[in-house]
Amino acid sequence: PIRMDLGLDGAPRPVEVALERVEAVRLVTTDRPASAPRLWFRDGTVLDVYFPHPLHAPVEGLATAIRDALGPIDGSITLEVDDARLARMTEMFDAHGAAALAETARALHSARMLTVATVLEGDDPIGSTGEAYLKLHLLSHRFVTPNSLNLDGIFGALPTVAWTSEGPCAVNELAAAQLRARAAGRTLTVHSVDKFPRMVDYVVPAGVRIADASRIRLGAYLGEGTTLMHEGQVNFNAGTLGAGMIEGRISQGVVVGAETDLGGGSSTMGTLSGGGKERVSIGERCLIGANGGTGISLGDRCTIAAGVYVTAGSPITLLDEAGAAVRVVKGRELSGQNDLLFIHNAETGRLECRTNRSAIELNEALHANN
Repeated sequence: PIRMDLGLDGAPRPVEVALERVEAVRLVTTDRPASAPRLWFRDGTVLDVYFPHPLHAPVEGLATAIRDALGPIDGSITLEVDDARLARMTEMFDAHGAAALAETARALHSARMLTVATVLEGDDPIGSTGEAYLKLHLLSHRFVTPNSLNLDGIFGALPTVAWTSEGPCAVNELAAAQLRARAAGRTLTVHSVDKFPRMVDYVVPAGVRIADASRIRLGAYLGEGTTLMHEGQVNFNAGTLGAGMIEGRISQGVVVGAETDLGGGSSTMGTLSGGGKERVSIGERCLIGANGGTGISLGDRCTIAAGVYVTAGSPITLLDEAGAAVRVVKGRELSGQNDLLFIHNAETGRLECRTNRSAIELNEALHANN
């Protein structure tokens, strides 16, 4: 089966529209081997959705034309798009200069497949797999920044899928698919069994380097100039706003400012990894050293020394300009402040903080070819 999906987002009232297939959601060739894995559950549950050219905030004329082509829209709906309607939509996209969307519609028109349109009005909690994938695509395409969309319900809307070398496969059909592949002389590689696929199988943002694509989930936001080394990991609804060297983990909900480096094995505490409801953000020109980490927000030009982990409840000794202890505070009291240096005193064992006198500058040679 073939499916290419078309995503549309925006309008005077927030509207998101997507053409999608009811069962499988993968762009493959029509001569896909019969032994390849099924791309949908037998009960019709959608495994994934691919939006090659989502459109964010279309001009009023295009938004109106989309509504006219789809018919009356009242809230979130899903309707079948037959060849006649798809042809009208192709003409409409051409007339409004939406070349990428027109080309996608043409590809759908020529494919032997069932196509439906999914429309979302407003930023409501997620109610379907298509809605979840559309919002994840919008994040990875940089149309919206992390924490700006309502992602409530996303785990319930996303099925657990076996992500294989021949596409998504229902977990309960994986063994049969592997057997068919072996019988046909192929090995079906299982990359992961998860609700979220790799971002690069759907979106590759411009101006980034990714050493290990398996560590970047769809829904990650990677600013231009970001370099992700092999230990770098970015969850959905998280990411970088500009150039930076990432060798650590950016957890769900965490946003990292431009020109900030995360050292090897470092981590940030997200709302899904012990951070509770507190959203951690890292400012610009910061450095978290190797195996260090934070559960509080950092302002600009902050440094956490290698091996130091700062949490909201960490007792931190503040030092004055002469290096003398002033008082002890909890980490949460320093959250979001600029120009701080967090270090571990090897003699006393205490966590200390003083003014960060040195500005962190990225190694320009590493980022010159981003």
